[in-house]
Amino acid sequence: MTDADTNLSNLTTLWLLLGAYMVFLMQAGFALLEAGSVRAKNTKNILIKNLMDGCLGALVWYFIGYHLAYGTKDSCTGGSDCNGFVGNGADVLMNKAAELAPLGNAGSGHYYAGWMFQWAFAAAASTIVSGAVAERCKFGAYLAYTAALTGVIYPVVVNWGWSAHGWLSPWTGTEPYLGANGMIDFAGSGIVHMTGGVAALVGAIFLGPRTGRFSPSGECIDMPGHSSVLVALGTFILWFGWYGFNPVSTLAFEYMETAARVAVTTTLGAAAGGVTALSIHYGFTKSLDVGPMCNGILAGLVAITGNCVVIEPWAAALIGAIGAAIYYGFSALLRKLKIDDPLDASSVHGACGAWGVIAAGLFAKQKYVLNDYGAEGGADDYGALYGGGGKQLGNQIAGVLAIIAWVGFTSSVLFGVLKYAGMLRVPVEEEEVGLDTSHHGGNAYNFEKELDSKA
Repeated sequence: MTDADTNLSNLTTLWLLLGAYMVFLMQAGFALLEAGSVRAKNTKNILIKNLMDGCLGALVWYFIGYHLAYGTKDSCTGGSDCNGFVGNGADVLMNKAAELAPLGNAGSGHYYAGWMFQWAFAAAASTIVSGAVAERCKFGAYLAYTAALTGVIYPVVVNWGWSAHGWLSPWTGTEPYLGANGMIDFAGSGIVHMTGGVAALVGAIFLGPRTGRFSPSGECIDMPGHSSVLVALGTFILWFGWYGFNPVSTLAFEYMETAARVAVTTTLGAAAGGVTALSIHYGFTKSLDVGPMCNGILAGLVAITGNCVVIEPWAAALIGAIGAAIYYGFSALLRKLKIDDPLDASSVHGACGAWGVIAAGLFAKQKYVLNDYGAEGGADDYGALYGGGGKQLGNQIAGVLAIIAWVGFTSSVLFGVLKYAGMLRVPVEEEEVGLDTSHHGGNAYNFEKELDSKA
């Protein structure tokens, strides 16, 4: 390996590590966003869940999730060793490190940096659920669904869409199992966000609404969060972290041209989403509110994540704007159905994640598909609106339906068992006094003590 090759390999490792750090920083964004969106009496509860997403998520991803997502035996040539559904047990506890990352090899850093990058994605997927079940979910139930999502539910979807043998994957090395270019989901509109969003919706349904959320007549009672400042700061941090989520999903330093283009489409999707959501909200309420605009920005980001590498900048703005409209409409539908999702997690991540996957089948430009995917036999399959036919769009829809079915079924089993066992929801009296007091040793804000000291 020449010095130039060594330097490029080291830069790729650095690129992946920086991306992992930026995506992990999104946990701080989620923490601020969720803390600001709940009532002050539940601040500690939501914060400790976000902290545990990083801690518990890392351990579960190491011991279980990673090898189910990416572990493949060297002899994988078909049959049970190459099932297209889940990893087959190779690389348990990273036991292939000696083979794949020998000491002194400049390329060895890719193995560890890749694990870090994928762990940060897994932690993001599990965090999405905590917003939908906020203010009334037992901590033990939270631990159970986080472990299940990070250890089994999410890794299976990752294996489908991103591994070398997944049935939805474009990265099989030969013609993808579905034909065309497999399912295009570059940074995870479906694999990450829709997985978290569908699980969030199921959790919200099984938990039921917060006490007092709906009147006896069915009217939705507003329960605003306690800090728009935290919500806005959290949104800005998430937006920044998305530049690790999307551009760094190129996975190699040599693809800087592609990464730069992805940064542009990511920016335009977020911006269009924020403006659209604020405009829609103002049209209905005559109020320029922070919350809907922040959710619109996130909706645009989620919608652009899966297709950002194969679309033109103008399409990114359109996809982001449509994503914001989908979030706003889906949120209204949930309230109509008396489903209580305090952070609109299922609307932003679930509904907009599905749209982001489908949008790739509509707006993918042929030259970008060939440049960034180029699957064998997929040269004539790209966005239907560009004349690419319906095969790629069909793959995208199939992927959306499969993820909904898998995550919906497994999450229903999980939350159903927890509810049947009486382990899912806190008692009403604990909910009313606030989970900080009833479970976490007191309120997050000690205003009374401050006032007493001044007196």
